[in-house]
Amino acid sequence: MTVVMDYQKITDLLPHRYPFLLVDRVTELEKKQRIVGYKNVSANEPFFGGHFPKHPIMPGVLILESLAQLAGLLGLDAIGKEDAKNTVYYFAGADGVRFKKPVIPGDRLEMEVRYLNAVSY
Repeated sequence: MTVVMDYQKITDLLPHRYPFLLVDRVTELEKKQRIVGYKNVSANEPFFGGHFPKHPIMPGVLILESLAQLAGLLGLDAIGKEDAKNTVYYFAGADGVRFKKPVIPGDRLEMEVRYLNAVSY
């Protein structure tokens, strides 16, 4: 598996840090088109202590946050590292979200984000 972005490159673009950095690697990147990456889900994640102790699952909002961070990497990569330093990306919403199965300790949360269109404000 090719690593397109490792931890250093990810943290060069995203402001997130432990425990809220939720992308471990980027494995594919088509500039301004799509990005593929993953989060290794460890039993040591801080959220598993309370969600749920006898049946730990990754909270859906954190799965969405992982996708939002991956989407941020797609956008920030498109504008370049220097411009990314002065840019803040916000997660504005998600429509029609459904979770097909729980994400549990030991899983690799594999994600893909595709660029559809731009919205200007």
